[in-house]
Amino acid sequence: MRLYVGNLSYDTTEDELRELFSAHGTVESVNLITEGGSGRSKGFGFVEFRDDQEANAAIAALNGTDLRGRSINVNQARPKAERGGGGGRGRSRF
Repeated sequence: MRLYVGNLSYDTTEDELRELFSAHGTVESVNLITEGGSGRSKGFGFVEFRDDQEANAAIAALNGTDLRGRSINVNQARPKAERGGGGGRGRSRF
């Protein structure tokens, strides 16, 4: 299961996230999202667990906890199609 992790400090590293989430199970991958040109963190990322029960345990344990002075958001990642949005502010592009 892939988890969304938001409201991260821009100084948070992938290694920190891996260590934090590994306490709850086997972490398959960690991916911090960065700006293309500068490489600066956008303040969110994804953590993938092999096991759904471990991922759910991580959500229960870590959502709303403090990391580097910020209350992080942890929930199941949703595919882009399910998130809505798209930046069009409700207007059709056509």
